[in-house]
Amino acid sequence: METQKKMPVVFTGHGSPMLALEDSEVTRELTRLGEQIVREFGKPRAILAVSAHWCAPGTFAQSAPHPRQVYDMYGFPHELYEVAYPVDGDADLTKAVQEALGSRVSVNDTWGIDHGTWTVLVHLFPKADIPVVQLSVDQGASAGVAYEIGQALEGLRDQGFLIVGSGNTVHNLGMIEWNNPDGTKATHQFNDAVVSAVERRDDEAAIDYGKLPHAGYAVPTPDHYLPLLYCLGAARGEKPTVFNNVCNLGAIAMTGFAFGM
Repeated sequence: METQKKMPVVFTGHGSPMLALEDSEVTRELTRLGEQIVREFGKPRAILAVSAHWCAPGTFAQSAPHPRQVYDMYGFPHELYEVAYPVDGDADLTKAVQEALGSRVSVNDTWGIDHGTWTVLVHLFPKADIPVVQLSVDQGASAGVAYEIGQALEGLRDQGFLIVGSGNTVHNLGMIEWNNPDGTKATHQFNDAVVSAVERRDDEAAIDYGKLPHAGYAVPTPDHYLPLLYCLGAARGEKPTVFNNVCNLGAIAMTGFAFGM
């Protein structure tokens, strides 16, 4: 039997939940990326999803054989709540996460597959035929600890598991400009600084993001930024492919990075 290649690591912006219903260059790029992963690496055994929307007081992994889909957004059109992404969990992946993180992780099935995950995966892998296990973003963890957790998860890739982080390099809901199809100057400057650091693999600069221009505006809370650091840790030293490097709604960046492609 042919040995499966080491799976890549993907960090992607998710922006508005309406992404799930969009047919745009951003969503088409996600679909192309998913097709490329399957073509070049084979179908992942399962996906470990680190979503900004499961920001919890600790590090938790799911074990439910059929995790529920969480519609954790309010005030959107009815059709968005009809989007179904029915995936199974994966006991082998949950066990692998426990072995990788040891006492640092606990099993918790009170959450599910939230919109930070399914609005992206509905385009990456639209058949919903790859099991998904979510890993929480530890709200009490420093940026450095998030990176260390990612490092500990790197070995999952050799077992055929795909790691997907979903967040945003820039995410400031308080400064959203609904009629702005682009980003503000501050959004672009912070996003450009992050892209530059990641492309250079200057991980220290990405971890110490508070020193980057307009950091307080771009990352008012760390929940959407930290998934990037989990991904950087899990793909230490690997050069990225940058995709969807666009900003919208004034204060959102959709930039994604694929490592190991």
